[in-house]
Amino acid sequence: MNQNAAPSPQLFWETITAFQRSAAIKAAVELEVFTKIGEGNKTESAIAEACGAQSRGIRILCDTMTVMGFLTKENGEYDLNEMSAAFLDRRSPMYLGGTIDFILSPMQQRGFDDLTNAVRQGGSTVTENASLSPDSEMWVKFARGMTGMMMPAAQMMTENLGFDTDRKFKVLDIAAGHGIFGITIAQKYRNAEIYALDWANVLHVATENAQKFGVADRYHTIPGSAFDVEFGDNYDIVLLTNFLHHFDRQTCEDLLKKIHQSLNGDGKVLTLEFVPNDDRVSPPSEAMFALVMLAATPAGDAYTFAELREMFETAGFSRSEHIPLAPLPQHLIVSMK
Repeated sequence: MNQNAAPSPQLFWETITAFQRSAAIKAAVELEVFTKIGEGNKTESAIAEACGAQSRGIRILCDTMTVMGFLTKENGEYDLNEMSAAFLDRRSPMYLGGTIDFILSPMQQRGFDDLTNAVRQGGSTVTENASLSPDSEMWVKFARGMTGMMMPAAQMMTENLGFDTDRKFKVLDIAAGHGIFGITIAQKYRNAEIYALDWANVLHVATENAQKFGVADRYHTIPGSAFDVEFGDNYDIVLLTNFLHHFDRQTCEDLLKKIHQSLNGDGKVLTLEFVPNDDRVSPPSEAMFALVMLAATPAGDAYTFAELREMFETAGFSRSEHIPLAPLPQHLIVSMK
């Protein structure tokens, strides 16, 4: 390392201008640029006409998408690459563009608008916290927008279930949202009965997806809060996906005790979470998720496996296994009653 080299401000610059990249991809998705290119519109003028936009705007936006790695450009023509064809062309079954409606929504961004004060007080400064309101449209947006993004995790979770495909069993899907985790299990296990719990307005989306994926006859709903409604009992599996991170440890432990009572003797909980290492700064995606919880919730966090294991043990569970779902940033925790 050259001791005389001046430090570079590039990291600082890239960080404070990152909103520009988010705005650019949002505009490209809203204008359906990737879909129109996928349909065969390759030139600036053809894309502009297909998108109903001015050529100058399309040229600058498509060049930006090329610089960012979402498009290719050769001899004045733009094309999709493997990633954008899979995830950003609306015709693809793996389309993820709807994720923007949730991640870049005002409801998600407002917690970051006053992050300084969130740091000062150790939690979200939003008076009426959207993530905890039963009437909030936030989770409807989440359910509609995040289905495709969660599909790989749902498939990997199902592969770790380890049951015979003909086995009859009962699944409780807490905070089901889009429902894709329970639905994926029902698709593989033809005798699985799924009970999805969430706010009533969100369950409409889960029910639509159950019908879409052909498992509606084994898909049941329980409207309400996981902390208030009766679960029923004799569940073989409880799914707890991307939920615990919204709450403080005591609240999590109280919920886990309630879940413990709802399980069969050999039942287990499959928890999906962003799980940082004990140092809390690695891996990057998992570690950075704690900031999202600081901005969005009063007391949520990205919990380490050691913390999650202790929560489950306090609630009466015998043991927990940690399964990283690489290359995804999420981790599976399997906890046995």
